[in-house]
Amino acid sequence: MDTPTPDRPATPPAGPAAHRPAPGARWTDLDRPPLDERALRRALVRPGALWSDLTVVARTGSTNTDLLARAAGAAVGEGAVLVAEEQSSARGRLDRRWSAPPRSGLFFSVCLTPGVPIERWGWLPLLAGVATATALSRVAGVDTALKWPNDLLVTVAGEERKAGGILAERVVPRPGVADPGGVVLGIGLNVSLSAGELPVPQAGSLALAGARTTDRDPLLRAVLRSLEHWYGLWREAGGDPGACGLQETYAAGCSTLGRPVRALLPGDRELRGVAEAVDGDGRLVLRTEDGERRPVDAGDIVHLRPQEGTITG
Repeated sequence: MDTPTPDRPATPPAGPAAHRPAPGARWTDLDRPPLDERALRRALVRPGALWSDLTVVARTGSTNTDLLARAAGAAVGEGAVLVAEEQSSARGRLDRRWSAPPRSGLFFSVCLTPGVPIERWGWLPLLAGVATATALSRVAGVDTALKWPNDLLVTVAGEERKAGGILAERVVPRPGVADPGGVVLGIGLNVSLSAGELPVPQAGSLALAGARTTDRDPLLRAVLRSLEHWYGLWREAGGDPGACGLQETYAAGCSTLGRPVRALLPGDRELRGVAEAVDGDGRLVLRTEDGERRPVDAGDIVHLRPQEGTITG
């Protein structure tokens, strides 16, 4: 594991050398300055706040993998935040891989111990989506849509593109411990990637969506504060997404709803229908061609794809 990134200087070095930094130096890419760990800690780690610790590392394989290992060994508790300037083995849902240039996005994980019925924990990635979308709308001026269950979409040239994703993984309780453990929630977001840097042409970034800022410091602060807000409301409501307004807010921002989709299931099975709602357990409810309403759990699908045409019935 790399050591935490040192503080950002008040101003970059002056003179010609500032424009020709040594390879691998802190200011190699002046358009992508490093995050300031101390400033972030001062702003976010406070008495009474959710965030209890915040660490920024220059590079790691996966913040989720690292934080899961620490949480399982009781090295960190609720509110620990791990941020990486670069990830070499970033993982998405179903262990899908994704990479981005150093300091081009936000790549971080948080440790949570919800203390609500475990059947409600499926709402955590949806909650993270709402928190991230509302923060980006406020700070970056970017309208971020949610694709069920864990994608963040922005509009580039009139087309919806994936700019980020969310991964929730269970912390395995230690042997002999009665509590249900916790969850490590990872968020990855493309911030300043240009068209030529996208992993696939269909991807997007805040910069390509016309964000009014690509400064990762205020963006990270806003997302973590929004996550703290929504998590607090959800937990106070005992994990009930309806009582805290989470279910309604998610539905309002979910671009999946109202569209014909194909849910690709294990074993080359497929379920087609119109995405009608997200139920109280966070499942996507499809209305099939025969009029039946079928809930689909995020853990049950391999892919969710759009389909042509409209289903009636």
